[in-house]
Amino acid sequence: MTRDLPIPADWAEITPEWMTAALAADFPGARVTAVHVTLRDDGTNRRARLGLEYAGTPGPRSVFVKAADPAHKELIKLTSGMYHEPRLFQSGLPLPVEHPVVHIALIDEQREDFLLVMEDLAERGADPRDATRPLTVDQAADGVRALARLHGTYWGARLEQHPELAWLEPFVPWDGMEIAPLPAALDRLPDAPPAVRELTIGALIDDIWKPYIASLTTGPQTLLHGDAHIGNTYLIDGARVGFLDWQVARRGSWSLDLGYFLQGALTIEDRRRAENDLLAEYRAALRLPAAELPSAAEIRDGYRASVAHGLTLWLCTASAGELWQRPDIALALAERYAAAYADLDTAGALAAHR
Repeated sequence: MTRDLPIPADWAEITPEWMTAALAADFPGARVTAVHVTLRDDGTNRRARLGLEYAGTPGPRSVFVKAADPAHKELIKLTSGMYHEPRLFQSGLPLPVEHPVVHIALIDEQREDFLLVMEDLAERGADPRDATRPLTVDQAADGVRALARLHGTYWGARLEQHPELAWLEPFVPWDGMEIAPLPAALDRLPDAPPAVRELTIGALIDDIWKPYIASLTTGPQTLLHGDAHIGNTYLIDGARVGFLDWQVARRGSWSLDLGYFLQGALTIEDRRRAENDLLAEYRAALRLPAAELPSAAEIRDGYRASVAHGLTLWLCTASAGELWQRPDIALALAERYAAAYADLDTAGALAAHR
């Protein structure tokens, strides 16, 4: 994969010659003659869909591009990691899950910038999901098995066998969320269980979230997606779950990905009805030797504790109104993690971790 292309400061600066070079590894012989910005969707990163025209050998009709946004660099460095996603795809290591194909990943550390050119998932008919459109149990089962394949591939000593991932940081807590106005979120969640409604922001951060995050550096370490909530998923053919936005890739305990995905991807009722079976699906799909395979009880206990992460992130997000996320999405997820916190006695699971 060519890594010496300059990173354009604006999408309008992407020339046909630049895009031809960016696509050369995956589409040799394709010569781009025109690049059109068909959609721009900037958030914490700069993002756009680019339409492409060719002379002779064709390539993709469109691509999706993603780069750092100068206005949000400090936030990205604090919570995500500026270069984790491009480094992951520069490594060339297999990710045994459905994910967008990345044609080129560029990093410019001097300018604190990165750029990814990846497939436009719309060309494959992908169906992006969010909390307002939860998964079915069967769809969630596919996602659970995918995460198990990822975790099992890089479980324990297997992770250390890949020097290409030596940069991978442990999942550790970050500062800043303690300023969230938690009562603003709780006022919008009248049906939240008492154990959640009684929380202060100090208790949420210091007694629930940070102890759980600290536990992620103990036990077998693996490659984590790190941000596997439903808003970073899509469906192919209505059945296969894909994971996008790998910016929070980390090393740590499997429980973070599994719990964060499963507790938010299903309705509360479906999660209550199916989670035991889905935990068994995850354990079986790890495909680990018996000596390394966590017991069913260990899977259950780690999953119970993992609610701490989703609960904290989405209560804090919901407290911020429209600043970070659409309120209907943030409140739907906060409600699901709040219910799981009570259902699974997360406080008891965290106490057992200490």
